[in-house]
Amino acid sequence: MKYKILILVLFFLTSCTQNYVNSKLHQTYNSKGFAYIYNEEDFINKLIAKRLDNNSLQIAHNKLRPGTLIKIINIKTNDSIILKNSKRLAYPEFYKILITEPVAKKINLTLDLPMVEVIEVKRNKSFVAKKTKIYKEEEKIHNKAPVETVKINNISKNNNNKNKSSKDKFYIIIGEFYSKDSAFFLKKRITQELATFNSKKLYIKSKKSNKITLLSGPYNSINLMKNDYIHLKNFGFEELDITINE
Repeated sequence: MKYKILILVLFFLTSCTQNYVNSKLHQTYNSKGFAYIYNEEDFINKLIAKRLDNNSLQIAHNKLRPGTLIKIINIKTNDSIILKNSKRLAYPEFYKILITEPVAKKINLTLDLPMVEVIEVKRNKSFVAKKTKIYKEEEKIHNKAPVETVKINNISKNNNNKNKSSKDKFYIIIGEFYSKDSAFFLKKRITQELATFNSKKLYIKSKKSNKITLLSGPYNSINLMKNDYIHLKNFGFEELDITINE
């Protein structure tokens, strides 16, 4: 996660992790947050610029190129799938990836808690050949399946996670550091310069990996967290991860 406003701080806060270094651009994309589950009405209402086939396994990302292999992991169940990015297109910034309903079903995502980890997968010839074969076989299965079998409502019922997920608490990961001074510095900047943000939600946590994390939360409602997420993005953060039950 890179922070535009604090770029000059890098010259003297050498303890910041590589999340603040430009070399991050050359590393494999990895982010945690919520999946945007495609709905045809979103295309009709022009919330999404391009149409996806909601009867097949399709995904779209706003940063990664079409054809990029992407692994999507259901953070709650650890179910995962690897697919080629179908399109690069814009969707609300709060979300990490756009997926069709069959993809959500494949990894047992629920509509009320579509929390995922998105990882760019580096290619090699044997891996690509294997995944392409699996992808084509899965496409045949889902193209023949009736639409009723991939409704998100059915997914929620099958997993019985609706009541359980209401107890989950969400957090926005603002930054990770090797020094508490760096974390306190960033917390102070947000408190002083982002008047609309509730600074009481900011707190610093030490991890066993010797990393210091600046978090915002907890949030009981995804909508409440979404508002703060957008505030922080508008303040200058390029990428923010979301974690659950931190």
